[in-house]
Amino acid sequence: MRKTNYAGFVLAGLAAGVVAGLFGAGGGMVLVPLLTALTPLEEEQVFPASLSIILPICLVTLTVTAFTGHIPWREAVPYLIGSAAGGILAGKWGKKIPVKWLHRGLGMLILWGGIRYLRAG
Repeated sequence: MRKTNYAGFVLAGLAAGVVAGLFGAGGGMVLVPLLTALTPLEEEQVFPASLSIILPICLVTLTVTAFTGHIPWREAVPYLIGSAAGGILAGKWGKKIPVKWLHRGLGMLILWGGIRYLRAG
């Protein structure tokens, strides 16, 4: 691991938190490229680190939303169940996927999401 630059960690976390807070999701899409560029983490460490960072961001965003707005629990719970199952599968098999392909997959998801939102607006 390269020399630690805590400012890079703080900036990456700040950007992920802002994106997650404003858009309700997507902090990881910002976090992975920023952790790669701004921190001394090796590529194999970036995805697991982003997961450990996203969980507290999601919990904070959920707490703030619960106190300031309405959360449609009935609609959200089925997604929660599906995402938990997907997380378990990805956690078990994600290490077998080369980092290069994880980066490409994330890039394609970001492009797909961006194009989808640009067409909707």
